[in-house]
Amino acid sequence: MVELLSKLFVKNHGDTENPKVRASYGTMVSVVGILLNLLLSAAKFTVGTLFGALSIVADGVNSLSDAGSQLISLLSFRIAAKPADREHPFGHARIEYVASMIVSFLILLVGVDLLKESIEKIIHPEPPEASWISVGVLGGAILVKLWLAHLNRKIGKKIDSSVMRATAADSLSDVLSTGVVLVATLVCLLFPNLDWNLDAYMGVLVSLFILYSGFKIFLETKNAILGEAPSEEIVKTISSVVSEYPDALGIHDLVVHNYGPGHIIAALHIEVDGKADVFDSHDMIDVIERRLRTEHGIETTIHMDPVLRDEETVTLRDEVAKVVASVHPDLKIHDFRVVKGNTHSNLIFDVAVPFEVKASDSDLKDRISSAISTISPTYFAVIRIDRV
Repeated sequence: MVELLSKLFVKNHGDTENPKVRASYGTMVSVVGILLNLLLSAAKFTVGTLFGALSIVADGVNSLSDAGSQLISLLSFRIAAKPADREHPFGHARIEYVASMIVSFLILLVGVDLLKESIEKIIHPEPPEASWISVGVLGGAILVKLWLAHLNRKIGKKIDSSVMRATAADSLSDVLSTGVVLVATLVCLLFPNLDWNLDAYMGVLVSLFILYSGFKIFLETKNAILGEAPSEEIVKTISSVVSEYPDALGIHDLVVHNYGPGHIIAALHIEVDGKADVFDSHDMIDVIERRLRTEHGIETTIHMDPVLRDEETVTLRDEVAKVVASVHPDLKIHDFRVVKGNTHSNLIFDVAVPFEVKASDSDLKDRISSAISTISPTYFAVIRIDRV
């Protein structure tokens, strides 16, 4: 069914890197979601109002908010497809993250309102009427939501859309919440003489499901907007391309900026032999940048770091690396240089320090400098700390 919809409504549906194709996918999924959620909302409102079932009415409100979320997604895909301009040189793809954040706020708002109403019903109970019609509507809603989750997850994976992944997660949480309401309705039908308002308690559970879903989407989107560490896949892709060139002696200071699906910008340093022809090294850097751009869609800026590879420098570098690792096993060095003098020699290098290492930069510098002096009292360490 998903493939059929793609072929019918998305021109060139296989070209998922094309912003226009991504916008067509977003329009298709959003329109389908809006229509189905409006239908579900109307059915739940009608049944819940007729039989006085708060949990079903609340589930109808949730479906209505889902339709609103899909409308926001539709608008975000339209904006994300716009090309870069002078005010937005990196394009508009990050609008999807903003849309995901708005979706999470809407979900949280619905969850809070439902929780308040459910608690009021517990304090002032009004027993609902149970009906097999309600069971049919809720069962049908679960099937529809499962299909919507499948649709959003499959298309979201295909076009790498955070909005669709958020919508898929929301649809699955709706399956759970509607399932809880369905169980409550069945219990009321099978045990009509219950002296406590199960419907209101189920409303509390539904609201907690909704709040959890909204908060989870908020956290995931917050990280994308604030900036997060590059994925293992991107790091592996970049490292794999660089490793194909023997004259690239090492990489470090990799920074990746994600400006939305298909808009990745990276910067890194590559160490090269300082005695090699600078034009040859520069040509290699150009080739690597071009390959990352054309083959993987990663716009890359590479800084060339010349290093000496004579036997004495290499031996000393390895010795310093062991000393630094003795301070903490997760510390790595790069950009190692030696400046010799008559009375002492400066060992200049950077130390990559994981954020998980809690020692302060000054403490690490002092400990490393002290350890290096054990190699020779004439060695002075000039250290720059890189948090990675």
